[in-house]
This record gives sequence, structure tokens and C-alpha cells, in this order.
Amino acid sequence: MNVVITGASRGIGFETCKAFLKNGDTVFAIARSKKKLEELTKFKQNGYLYIIVADLSVDDGLKKCIKEIKSNSNYVDVLINNAGYLVHKSFETTTQEDFQKSIAVNLHVPYFFTQGILPLFEGSKFPQIINIGSMGGYAGSSKFPGLSIYSTSKGALATLTECLAEELKGKNIKVNCLALGAVQTEMLEQAFPGYEAPIQSIEMASFIFDFAMQSSKFINGKIIPVSLNTP
Repeated sequence: MNVVITGASRGIGFETCKAFLKNGDTVFAIARSKKKLEELTKFKQNGYLYIIVADLSVDDGLKKCIKEIKSNSNYVDVLINNAGYLVHKSFETTTQEDFQKSIAVNLHVPYFFTQGILPLFEGSKFPQIINIGSMGGYAGSSKFPGLSIYSTSKGALATLTECLAEELKGKNIKVNCLALGAVQTEMLEQAFPGYEAPIQSIEMASFIFDFAMQSSKFINGKIIPVSLNTP
């Protein structure tokens, strides 16, 4: 399979890249850090790795990335919109810059990046898009202080998932959103120092890999909570 993964330089994205590479798939790993992406070369095994260094929240970076994927592949089977940006601030202290950056990474990027590589799905037998959301953006779930803009942007991603599933139905593209609970990642540690999540990145990556390989063939347009806690 040809798999495209954003936010691939650390945490869940990094571990998910490893899972597909070990399976022998071709992986387009996208992130801003070249040094961290290059660490994935140790896990290529039978797979093939394309490293793309780009900031997708910037128009030039987005265009560069889309062009590079199209230049190196005739089709894409799986797109995993994993890149995320977390702001942990009270509503009163959240700035316009915080707001704009969160919307840019958590909504603008998956919207226009998906749009850019959409033609490549036509060459796949089982095309699918997996948006990595959050329980914070899952309707009816418990909300936490300091995550207003993060949860709002992830809630918008969930709605986008439902819209795309309907709009792309005629192209046979499955679109789902995995609303993740707390996972032990660098981003979580930065936002909540000292907090220990019940799930490790490698465990969640294994779930995402299994979902892409099997479950997603039977599911479309769903926001799926992936959490050990009740909403």
C-alpha cells in the first residue's frame, strides 16, 4: 500500500509510520523536522520510505508536499491526517495567534492537504482517509479547562469527516475520524507535565494500523472514540 502520514516525526505519527514500514508498505512521512524523520530509515525493512520536510500550515509548504507526492506516486491508498497542535491555556488568555495556529494545523491542513492529493485516490482499490481527532472534540464527551481552542478545532475536524464521507461516497473513498483519548506523547507531556496517560504511542499506532488494514473497509463517516474512559 501507499500510505501518507502527516505529523510523522514523533509520537503516534512516528510509530504509525514504523508499523506500515514493517508491513512492507510505501510510506510518505511528512513533518517539519528532517532530523527526526530520518530516524525512520532504521525501520524501513521491506517497506519504502519517502521523507518530506514541510510545514503544511504554510501555503508554500503545502504545495511543495502535494507536488512531491504526485511526482513519486501514481496513487495513494491511505491518508492519515495526524498532524496536530495543542494549546493549553485558559479561555481568557488564549491569543489570536494561538487560535489561528490551532485552526491552521488541526483543520486547514487536513482540509486542503486532502483536497490536494484527492486525485491520487482514484488509483487505489480501497482508498481511505483517517483523520486523527480527539475525545476533546467528540460530542458529549467531558471537556477540560485550558483546551477550548484545541477541542473546538478537533470538533471541526470531526464534522469535516462526516461531510467528506458523504461528498466522496461516489469515489468509494472511506473517511473516518478516530477520536483519541489521552496517549503518552511529547505533545501531551508539554501540555500536561507529570501526567501519565494510560496508553503509549506505540499501542495507539498499532490500533491505527489495524484499523487501516481491516476495520475501515466496513466503516464510513464515523467518529470513533478510542479511549479507556467514558465520554
